[in-house]
Amino acid sequence: MSKFGVLVMGPAGAGKTTFCNAMIQHLQNSRRSCFYVNLDPAAETFSYEPDLDIRELITLEDVMEEMGLGPNGGLIYCFEFLLQNLDFLSDALDPLSEEYLIIFDMPGQIELYTHVPLLPSLVQFLSRAGPLNVNMCAAYLLESTFVVDKAKFFAGTLSAMSAMLMLEMPHVNILTKMDQVRDMVSRKELRRFTNVDVQLLQDENDDSPGAAADPMAKDALVSGGSFNQLNRAVAQLIDDFSMVSFLQLDVQEEDSVAAVLSHIDDAIQYHDAQEPREPQDAQDVDYEDADM
Repeated sequence: MSKFGVLVMGPAGAGKTTFCNAMIQHLQNSRRSCFYVNLDPAAETFSYEPDLDIRELITLEDVMEEMGLGPNGGLIYCFEFLLQNLDFLSDALDPLSEEYLIIFDMPGQIELYTHVPLLPSLVQFLSRAGPLNVNMCAAYLLESTFVVDKAKFFAGTLSAMSAMLMLEMPHVNILTKMDQVRDMVSRKELRRFTNVDVQLLQDENDDSPGAAADPMAKDALVSGGSFNQLNRAVAQLIDDFSMVSFLQLDVQEEDSVAAVLSHIDDAIQYHDAQEPREPQDAQDVDYEDADM
């Protein structure tokens, strides 16, 4: 019997815990079961109390105090300790049925998703290849305000692609806090961000002060700027792999949360494993919806 889960990942400030809260609320409204796992040993407060909390096993504060480590080194130590005590996860997750969606709320330290080989070991333990047999996908969150700074957006996109390559699991990439940028970016341009159009960086060069008036200045921006060549190389790398696209998320809108959750369900093949309802059950739901 398979279980189903989603790793909610992304840099600090991307809105991971807020997204987890919105998903939990939506699942409760939809009468679906979920199991909330906090894997951030530095977390402090929650709107929904986790069903399983890594802080019951180890906390970043204790590690920093006892081991004399900084925040990043302490976090790495916490995950190494978790990998040495995986029964902490298996004891809690093994009894769950396939009706549950297991939500893993991850820390915001980006190195966990890019080059430190800890998460692949955790994913292997949790996934269908491991003893827990969980159909997994990753939800990688990136703050939508990055679209205001195109170079920053492409750096964030590169981190998302790095996580996809390292974890080798289905990914759903999400631009969060869409309510903050709707008045700043047109819908047409926003579609270019969600589909990651590398021409956006070239457009930024074209719009740079003095570029149109001074062709030599424009050529310098295109070929000789201190960071421009690097930005274009990063954008070209993203385009060559052609792996990353983004969904838009506004947690204040129920339909937006539902749309993202439907992509997660498709990635983990959640509905394929559910038993079909009897026709009468489906009819009863329709009547209830009609009354509402």
